[in-house]
Amino acid sequence: MSRNGVNETSNCHAPIKICIVGAGMGGLACALALAKADHTDITVYEVASNLGFVGAGIQLAPNMARILDRLGCWKQIADEAVECAETSIREGSTDKELGHVKLGYIHETYGYPHMVGHRASLAGSLYDGCKREPAITFKFSSTISNVTFAPKPSFTVTPREGQPYQVHCDILLGADGVKSNTRVAMLKKLGETADVQDTGQAAYRIMLTRDQMKHDPELLALLDADRVTRWIGEKRHIIAYPIDNKNIYNISTAQPDANFAAAPSATYTTKGSKKEMMAVYGDYCPMIHRMLDLVPEGEVSLVGDACHPTLPHLAQGAAQAIEDAAVLGVTLAPGRIADRKPETINKALKIYEKIRKERAEALVELAAENGRNMHLGEGKAKEERDKVFAALKTGKGPVPDKWADADVQKRIYGFDCVKEAEKACQEEGLPARA
Repeated sequence: MSRNGVNETSNCHAPIKICIVGAGMGGLACALALAKADHTDITVYEVASNLGFVGAGIQLAPNMARILDRLGCWKQIADEAVECAETSIREGSTDKELGHVKLGYIHETYGYPHMVGHRASLAGSLYDGCKREPAITFKFSSTISNVTFAPKPSFTVTPREGQPYQVHCDILLGADGVKSNTRVAMLKKLGETADVQDTGQAAYRIMLTRDQMKHDPELLALLDADRVTRWIGEKRHIIAYPIDNKNIYNISTAQPDANFAAAPSATYTTKGSKKEMMAVYGDYCPMIHRMLDLVPEGEVSLVGDACHPTLPHLAQGAAQAIEDAAVLGVTLAPGRIADRKPETINKALKIYEKIRKERAEALVELAAENGRNMHLGEGKAKEERDKVFAALKTGKGPVPDKWADADVQKRIYGFDCVKEAEKACQEEGLPARA
């Protein structure tokens, strides 16, 4: 008997077998959500030999925090994170403040503050949660190929050391990133193709330590503030905030770049040139130059679309992957698919698609729109945007930076995907049965 009174094996002799391809944020969250839903046979396949978590800072929005709390991961993450009290949107060339928004209302309105932290902390907490679940097994150094879907999913696993072998399962979930082989196989089965489109944007990811910044009072003040700052300019911006209990200043940029469409790296990641980075932001203010100049040569990382299948301008990439996982934890609950029939599992996945597709696509487009608006060059459109920023100082109107706009936040943070999934399952005739 399971924790929630659901006997997973009541209609068969074996538990429902779930396989997940990829152990990134989405794969880890899927495994944990399904284990919390009382599945007992979950295997995660990962091509890397281990989960040596890297990366830089990440924004931890309330819609993500709500799910992580339900999964038992949030406290560990929040203990190392920094709560954002305010955001400042500034002109990159002058450091003039265009708009300022206090963020204290977010905690009061949505039950969780808006925080910022380290990606390694988020991924590590999810992984720790998975390791506490006996239902979850990890297969590292494993490449997946030859994926088929009927009558039940199957695929070939090729270990880095060892012979290939075949796996059959009841449910296969592809969480293998923007270059997903699982997606390619599924679309091929449907007679479709979907090539990855390069956005023409890339990002420098930088982390400066307190020790590096301590001799510059102006920069040190940035590290000690509870503030997310965005410096905007034509076709580019810099966004930065303190993480790791204010021991690290996380800096992320966005600017035009055409080098990643055919990048050989599975993550579109390469070493960046400090000289080129300084040139890209050459017309930014002296304080920005001093900040970027602190980066040691050889420690500039340049990343492309793989890090942001949705562009980063709403800070919702990881949050949406975690929402996917939470919804799957509801629609694929053992009590809903206990008969193991492919048509029942397919119905559950169709409900997942119905809940997630429209929302995810809308947020992807809204992020792209926000990027276009923040990257305006000189002209009438920029003048009109800056008038809206100016109106903020009198407490009137929307925030042109949609990430900081209260109405957009309500749409994103106020959405409880678990409640929506439970409601949809009831409406579609797929209730959880004991």
